[in-house]
Amino acid sequence: MCLAIPGKIKSIETLEDYLVRMAKVSFGGILKEASLELVPEANEGDYVLVHAGVAISIVDEEEAHKTFQYLKEIGELDELEEG
Repeated sequence: MCLAIPGKIKSIETLEDYLVRMAKVSFGGILKEASLELVPEANEGDYVLVHAGVAISIVDEEEAHKTFQYLKEIGELDELEEG
């Protein structure tokens, strides 16, 4: 199943003449890269929903924690650790 996973933006890098913004996003301590193309207003410290390597929306911190915990409990985060 493909899910959008909430994570916290730890850092942002701008690439290709300031046209592409990429973020290092923490998912429970696991860092992955995600494009910020769909959420150009996102900043370090924001929580975002990430699907297939793309941040698709900014979310509330409390809701992000609840969602992440639920996904962890039902075993939907196993492949996150593998990749």
